[in-house]
Amino acid sequence: MNKLMLDLECYPNYFLALFTRDDGKSKGFEIFNDDRSTFDRVAIAKILLNPEYEIVTFNGDQYDMVLMNLSLIPKITNADLKKVSDDIIVNNKRSWEIYRKYDIEPLPVNHIDLKEVAIGMVSLKLYGGRMHSKKLQDLPLDPDSIITPDQLPLMRKYCKNDTLLTLDLYNNLEKQIELRKQMTNDYGVDLRSKSDAQIAEAVLKAESHRITKITPPKVTLDYQSFFFNPPAYIKFKSEELNSMFKAVCTAEMTISETGHVKMPKEIEKMKIQIGDSSYKLGIGGLHSQESEVAHLSDDEYVIIDRDVTSYYPNLMLNLGVYPDGFGTSFQEVYRTILNTRLEAKAEGNSVVSDCLKIVLNGTFGKTSNKYSTLYSPKLLITTTLTGQLSLLMLIEALEKLDFPVVSANTDGIVIKCPRARKATMDYVIGRWEKHTNLQTEETIYEALYSRDVNSYIAIKADGHKAKGVYGMGGLHKNPANEICVQAAIKYLSDKTPYEETIRNSRDIRQFVTVRTVTGGAEKDGEKLGKAIRWYYSTSTLSPITYVKNGNIVPRSEGAMPCLDLPDHFPTDIDYDWYIAETKAILVSIGALPRPVYEKIPRKNSKAWKALLEAGEIEPDRKGKYQWVNPEQHLGVIAA
Repeated sequence: MNKLMLDLECYPNYFLALFTRDDGKSKGFEIFNDDRSTFDRVAIAKILLNPEYEIVTFNGDQYDMVLMNLSLIPKITNADLKKVSDDIIVNNKRSWEIYRKYDIEPLPVNHIDLKEVAIGMVSLKLYGGRMHSKKLQDLPLDPDSIITPDQLPLMRKYCKNDTLLTLDLYNNLEKQIELRKQMTNDYGVDLRSKSDAQIAEAVLKAESHRITKITPPKVTLDYQSFFFNPPAYIKFKSEELNSMFKAVCTAEMTISETGHVKMPKEIEKMKIQIGDSSYKLGIGGLHSQESEVAHLSDDEYVIIDRDVTSYYPNLMLNLGVYPDGFGTSFQEVYRTILNTRLEAKAEGNSVVSDCLKIVLNGTFGKTSNKYSTLYSPKLLITTTLTGQLSLLMLIEALEKLDFPVVSANTDGIVIKCPRARKATMDYVIGRWEKHTNLQTEETIYEALYSRDVNSYIAIKADGHKAKGVYGMGGLHKNPANEICVQAAIKYLSDKTPYEETIRNSRDIRQFVTVRTVTGGAEKDGEKLGKAIRWYYSTSTLSPITYVKNGNIVPRSEGAMPCLDLPDHFPTDIDYDWYIAETKAILVSIGALPRPVYEKIPRKNSKAWKALLEAGEIEPDRKGKYQWVNPEQHLGVIAA
């Protein structure tokens, strides 16, 4: 199968359709001032309708393929194409509305749209930054510009770069695409351009229809509020937790105009204290409230993570719940998928296991979407609150026997277990598993360093686990000074000095920060675009600013833009900045003590004025005064 990346440029007097092969070679078809001399409709149709070509786009279902279909109609002009382009981009018209308006059917193209497959739902340019693509380039001309002949090479070059970003994204998503192709063959439904949640809905609909011969309809709720109905096994020992449980059961759940369940204020403000830890309930899951804390395994204690396997899927089956659109057939279909997945995983069949994992995990995401056949606010709340209360039962049981729980997050807990009493801990957890019909998996940590429950670094004997802001970049997350996290992890794992890790690296990708800037950014008067990339340099002190208001882009002082990744490692890397940032990370997770500085005298006092005159204090960007050389004013060190 030959892959062709497709991207379009559409202006009032210019239209370009560019196809790029996976070897980087391109072929473009242009309309300029309504002259179609290079826009060969027959040649384009042969490409689009050839099943041997796999046409790949980003947002093609809603944009590129719509315009390509229209561009093949002889009477369609540049102005028509531009109007449709604006209808889609500016007026949010859907593809089916355009097809209906022009009374045409989409061509049967062998097409994959990557937008839903990629996690995160961000722009193609930002995905380029997350993938460390070679070049980030913003639209060089305003979308309403009249293109001149001398600007044609610029438009071709820009469009070519977008097809190369699309190719990078395809290669990055290769495993996900192959799984979708396999599932398309298995279920007879084209799943190649769908997100995990969309796949889950499509597969469950297909399987439910196979069993019942009825296609599940979209759901119209006959209620706007309801109460949580807990399973009978939820029981607590303490008066405080029973009071919390009663409040949860009597709190009215209301549904917003968007279809989402609003968190009742009486639940939102709860602070649940068990032992030395506090917890909060939420729509999505339970969260403990720790911050800047480190827990280390030693001769007396071992840090143990216990995660519940397939937590929400198993809860939905145990509770017997189902979306209204499916009825009871959902339970049969869903249980079959879960059992088949577990069998495939046990047999080492990773393809089947990974495919069905998409269905199982994607299902839950659709229960809050009011346009989905899986929409079910009651199922959502019954599942999530049961999960949270079940974990609180386990935490209460452990704390009662002096097993401190130091963290909890959605589907698992972390326990600081006395080594001599691990068998007792296992017994308590085993009893809970039998009581709830759930299973847990154990991971031993040598140390757990937490900024908060969502951002932490856990050190294991065979590696590490980093979450939240400390997780490495990918399609789901903008990279931000990853060398600092890597240096912190090496320091925590084997005491490698973080200065050494930073100064020895020669990979510029580890030093860059990527982010979007609403309205576009500029540096010293030079426009940079909306998706920007930089590293910290000793060659500049000025910040990057917003074009629209001149405000400073956060943490961009001393940033050197690098929209094009350099071929050679820069000589102006500000190593001191990255070293200081790494130290700040280690402080924020409790691995290094937080320094306490001498207090600055009251503003406008004699002592304050003397320090200001001597140049020992200065205001920061928010007008708060700080020591110019803080290390010279260290007080006691916080433990």
